[in-house]
Amino acid sequence: MKGILLGLTIATIGFAIIMYAKTPSPSFGFLPDQAHILPVGLSTVFGGLLFGIGMVLAGGCVSGSLYRMAEGYIGSWVAVLGTLIGLGALFLTWNFLWDLEISNEPKLWLPALFNLGYTGAVVVTLLGILAVFLLVTWWEARTGLSMPDTGKKEETGDSFTDQLRGLWRKVFVHGWTAAVGGAVLGGLMVFMYMVHMPWGVTGELGRWTAAAMGTLGIGVPEMKGLSDLGGCAAQTNQSGIFNHTFAVTVGLIPGALVAALFSREFKVRLPKSPTRYVQSFGGGLLMGYGAGLAIGCTIGSFFNAIPSLAVSGWLFGLALAGGAFLGTQAIKRIG
Repeated sequence: MKGILLGLTIATIGFAIIMYAKTPSPSFGFLPDQAHILPVGLSTVFGGLLFGIGMVLAGGCVSGSLYRMAEGYIGSWVAVLGTLIGLGALFLTWNFLWDLEISNEPKLWLPALFNLGYTGAVVVTLLGILAVFLLVTWWEARTGLSMPDTGKKEETGDSFTDQLRGLWRKVFVHGWTAAVGGAVLGGLMVFMYMVHMPWGVTGELGRWTAAAMGTLGIGVPEMKGLSDLGGCAAQTNQSGIFNHTFAVTVGLIPGALVAALFSREFKVRLPKSPTRYVQSFGGGLLMGYGAGLAIGCTIGSFFNAIPSLAVSGWLFGLALAGGAFLGTQAIKRIG
């Protein structure tokens, strides 16, 4: 969690600079292009709850399942299949939900609220991140939780070659700390937004789902309101194969495979019980439907929405935590 919070801090500062360049005055009523500022309402809450339950059952969120696929987890392949089918189910019910609720949900952007401006919105967001950091630290102290030092200690020679070999192993072989991983992720999000747009997984998977449904003869109705929502939803109707979201989503899989091979962590892992296949698939279904409903997953609706200074990111995060708690209780009963 502390690694995630560090990544959010870095991304918040970077996103604010980029958004200011795009939309200098929030009072004009325009939202920054490509920022993940999403509707706030019941769709966010129920989407977050479903996604939280599903990611626990599936053993990882959508992006987590993608990189675990590359590490050899067969259950994650099943979970991603379930995610695609869950997205398809959402597509078939989207227009009903749009008319019922989503079309009435507002987009709440902190810089435009209470005349906060960019400075006030960034301060409020960073204070929120600090509050969560203090809560996590208090919880660790209360429960006696601690992160053991799992870094591999090894002697490095003094020669130039030994020094380079040690650096290589530190970066590409040994595991990174959560803080380093979070900081790198936050920096990557800022870089992606500088180049084109923040990273979103759900939109690209939605494109795959729509294409597969068309191939199978399952008609996907024209989904209302997508062009006005932005975020991951804006990618669903894109045509063509190779685009920005395809590159960063599909690119994650060979990247994770390379990392797994370098660190000697790749191994084909089959679930020990047939129940785990059902569990992974069911978790994927819930993730897919929840991500479609909330217009993003842990990346688009949380990790990129909070730095976009959107209220929806905080609401999705709270719902996600509640869903993860419920998913944990379900796991205990499944055994």
